[in-house]
This record gives sequence, structure tokens and C-alpha cells, in this order.
Amino acid sequence: MTQFTVHSTLDAIFDLTVGALMASGANRENAEAVAEVVWKAERDGCLSHGIFRVPGYCDALKANAVNGSAAPKVIDQAPGIVRVDAENGLAPLAMKIGRPALIEKAKSQGIATLGIANSAHFAALWPDVEPLADAGLVAMNFVNSRAFVAAAGGKRAVFGTNPMAFAVPRPGKPPMVFDQASSASARGEIMLAARDGHTVPEGLGLGPDGQPTTDPAAILKGVQLPFGGYKGGAIAMMVEILAACVTGADTSLEGEAAYTGHGGPSAAGNLVIAIDPSKFGNDRFLERVETMFESMLADEGVRLPGDRRLVNRKQTPESGVHTDKALYDKVVAIRDGG
Repeated sequence: MTQFTVHSTLDAIFDLTVGALMASGANRENAEAVAEVVWKAERDGCLSHGIFRVPGYCDALKANAVNGSAAPKVIDQAPGIVRVDAENGLAPLAMKIGRPALIEKAKSQGIATLGIANSAHFAALWPDVEPLADAGLVAMNFVNSRAFVAAAGGKRAVFGTNPMAFAVPRPGKPPMVFDQASSASARGEIMLAARDGHTVPEGLGLGPDGQPTTDPAAILKGVQLPFGGYKGGAIAMMVEILAACVTGADTSLEGEAAYTGHGGPSAAGNLVIAIDPSKFGNDRFLERVETMFESMLADEGVRLPGDRRLVNRKQTPESGVHTDKALYDKVVAIRDGG
């Protein structure tokens, strides 16, 4: 299917996102925090988490399902724990406000955690952990969402796509970062396939009849599956416990029960773990990581996770980005009050 696109700069995408979010009820601080994540996703070619997500954010704001004027509260919970009450706001601002205290505690204690509750997460996870690696920390992030994914062997949604991200610093290079769902595919990728009229690979989900299908529209009406069968299902369960149960946030089933059908993010939780490797008495940490990476890359065909994002990151500031025209026009209409 031929797709008509609009060419624009990254800064134009940022401004458009801020305008659409503010027109939908967000204050500038919340809108700019979300737009920064959208900007990074577009810059790195992560289209399923870029401007594609903006209408969902706006729908949630218009439906009063999230608080566009939320002022997240950072709570010094314990020597190694930072807790943030996001006040039912969008997660990017809560993450941005809580991050400095997490970095400080991790560098003081050697390891620290950031727990966010009462937030609505709808974005990529790697922008949450990459700044921690830039600060010299090893970082992990776990997030749940509404129930979209069946437990291994099941046909009923009990987990979110429950993604996780991991970042490690590198000397003189951008951090190595990966970001992946515990479902066999990110939901955004299935949504893009449905929009563009593509089938998806086998094993991603079941239709409403409980039968395997490659039709993305049927999967969106049915249920997604965890990757790797029981192994992925176990990881989805682990993420659920860390992101929701530990932080006191809504579980995926609780988020699903409270969902009002607005099409945007729902209540979820985040748990971020940050580790300062210098506190472990190992002054060769970075060297050893690089040696491992070199060994991996010596095998033809191997690439490090996130390498494609880094290639896009170099290109898009000069080349700009191309957005599906119908999507672009929709966000412009939202910004202009349509």
C-alpha cells in the first residue's frame, strides 16, 4: 500500500507535539516532557513510539483520564529508594523529575531504585535509562500497561506488553541500550501493521476466537502472546511484579478494569534500578564490557542492540523525518483545535 508522507524537521515535530498536547489540556511542563521523548523516538527511527503516539496522549487528556497539569512529587523513601507520585499524570515528567535523586542515591549507595506510581506510560523505555548510562550507571527499567498479553499457554489477557530496558555506559561512545517488550511484538508495531494493511509474522497473537492469526487487526481485538512461550511469559510476570506490585501501581488487570476506552495510556507503574559499577571495587568494568562487545562483533552478522537507532540518530538531524500524512494531519488538527 502506497503511503503519503510529510517531511519535517525534528524541531518541527517537537513543536507540533507540544502544541497538540497543550491544546488537549496539558500544561507546558508536561507537554514538553512528552515531546522530548517523542522527539527522541523520531530521531532514532522508533516510529511506533514517536508522533504515532501523540493522538493517544491527546485522547487521554481530553477524556480527563490523565492529569495534564500533574506536578509529580518526589519522596525520599529510604537511603536507596526514591518514590514518585505522578499524580495521575503522564510518565515522562515524573521520570524527568525523579531521575536526579536516583542518580545521586546510586552514586552514594552503589545501587538505588526509583519507583513511580499513579502514572500513565505510553512511550519508549530507552529514553528513561540512557541518561542514567550517560551518568556512568548501569540501569534497568520495568513498566506494565493495560492487559493485552496472555500468560503462556493461555488465551486471556492478564499482562501488559510489559517492556524492559537496559543501558550500560561505554567509554567515548553512546551507551549500549536495549528496549524490548516481553510480548512477542510491541503493540505499536502491530498497530502500525494494521494501519498500513500488512500482515504480521505467526506467533504474535490470537484473534477474538482464540485462534492463531497473522491479521494485526484481529490480534488487536484478541490477545497478544509472550515471546518464547513460557520463558517470555515468566518475564512478563516478573515485570508485572516489579513495575506494579512493588511500586503500588495498578496491575495490568486493574488498569484494564479502569480503562474508559479513550485510546491512550492507562495507569501503570515503573521501577528503575540504577547501579554504580565503580562501587563494586572493579576498576576495569568498562574495559571488560568493551572486550565482550568486541568478541561479539568479531562474529560476522552480529550487531549490538540499539545500533540501528544510533545510525538513525546521526542521519535524521540532517535528513529530517517522514510522517504518514494522515497521522500528521490529525496531529495538526488537534493542535489547531480540531
